[in-house]
Amino acid sequence: MTTDLPILIQGGMGVGVSDWRLARTVSQAGQMGVVSGTGLDALYLRRLQDGDPGGHMRRAMAAFPMEGVVDRILDTYFIEGGKAPGDRYKAKPMPRVDPSEKALDLLVVGNFVEVYLAKEGHDGVVGINYLEKIQTPHLASIYGAMLADIDYVLMGAGIPMAIPGILDRLSEGLPVEYRLDVKGAERGEVFSMEFDPATFGDGSLPPAPRPAFLAIVSSHVLGTALVRKASGKVDGFVIEGPTAGGHNAPPRGKMELNEIGEPIYGSRDVPDLEVFRELGRPFWLAGGYAEPEQITAALELGATGVQVGTAFAYCEESGFKAETKREVIELSKAGLAKIYTDPVASPTGFPFKVVELEDSMSNPKLYEERSRICDLGYLRTAYRRDDGTVGWRCPSEPVDDYVRKGGAVEDTVGRKCLCNALIANIGFPQIQRNGDVERELITSGDDVANVARFLPEGSDTYSALDVIDYLIPSTDTSPSQ
Repeated sequence: MTTDLPILIQGGMGVGVSDWRLARTVSQAGQMGVVSGTGLDALYLRRLQDGDPGGHMRRAMAAFPMEGVVDRILDTYFIEGGKAPGDRYKAKPMPRVDPSEKALDLLVVGNFVEVYLAKEGHDGVVGINYLEKIQTPHLASIYGAMLADIDYVLMGAGIPMAIPGILDRLSEGLPVEYRLDVKGAERGEVFSMEFDPATFGDGSLPPAPRPAFLAIVSSHVLGTALVRKASGKVDGFVIEGPTAGGHNAPPRGKMELNEIGEPIYGSRDVPDLEVFRELGRPFWLAGGYAEPEQITAALELGATGVQVGTAFAYCEESGFKAETKREVIELSKAGLAKIYTDPVASPTGFPFKVVELEDSMSNPKLYEERSRICDLGYLRTAYRRDDGTVGWRCPSEPVDDYVRKGGAVEDTVGRKCLCNALIANIGFPQIQRNGDVERELITSGDDVANVARFLPEGSDTYSALDVIDYLIPSTDTSPSQ
């Protein structure tokens, strides 16, 4: 891994939006390309069921350093020539405390493949982004990324105290565990996930170098706590403001909403950068920094650089469907692109930024028409059953099911199935058994209103290199092989 710290971190957006193509392009240009680690097992197996166009999955799988695993996956999921257009995708295993061999295979190899492809053919820096709240995949996913020599692991949407120590142990081939948040757990009761690299590899322990760890935070209080109490070294921070896309940290204190129902952020939500400077770790600022003068301002405040997401989300290399990118860019050109920070859309309870598009789940009519189903399960919450075992529930699943599992009916109001929507965003929608095709729900930061500024004159699309040239004009963005 290079010791030079990049000025620009490309955001880890959504399921497959920050895919290997985008991360590779940004990394080759001398900045930090980042792949999204969320939902990679589902994305990976759907690519295989579509016939693996271009052979990229299989090319990366051929480099996987353990025997037997790849063959098991290909035998189960690969369809030569791709599935018929009207056929459903074969389901992946649902997340659970004790994942099956099939589930672990998909997590480890899916993460390996995405990182391998992002790093293929160059020596630039690549990171992978995870959400702490999606806990069950963490151990196997991180190990797969480390087998592909990932340079940075970034994690937000929670308190990732245990991750640095887990990176240490996995790099040494040692067993690891991750404590799960379980609603209703009794005092002193602990529920944990476990993963042993030696068991997974049937005794084989190929190199898995320890990546640097960047915690994504919105508060100097959390940053200080991580430096003092985390299980290992926190190598730096990405400090996100509420204008950044995807999940936002809730406002501190009592939740108050504006006239259109969005959370109101105040002075308590502004991080104290002096505290971060005193912590002595590099930090990058995120949310509203996609202008050259904003980058200059961030550097003057002591930041190493900035993280930019939305600008890259609509470039040619991102995973969003081409027609979605065209629609949003046209709305931006017309001054009509709008964001709504929805306080209830996400099953996590975190505010979630949504682009208002008529033919998406942001349309209340389409949301009401959708039959509730939970068949991917990433955002389910673990809860303690009366018999002491762990159960799973999601506010976006069928209401009766959620209430039967002890959930409050009011928690289901307005909740959307982000899992299915986010993978539909990138062109892999599930066809449900009733014939319904899952619809999109596009998330971006506030900067979506202005993404048209990256268009070269006379063009209706722009590239990742156009973004970098705009943000850091002096940067040589010619890809190096």
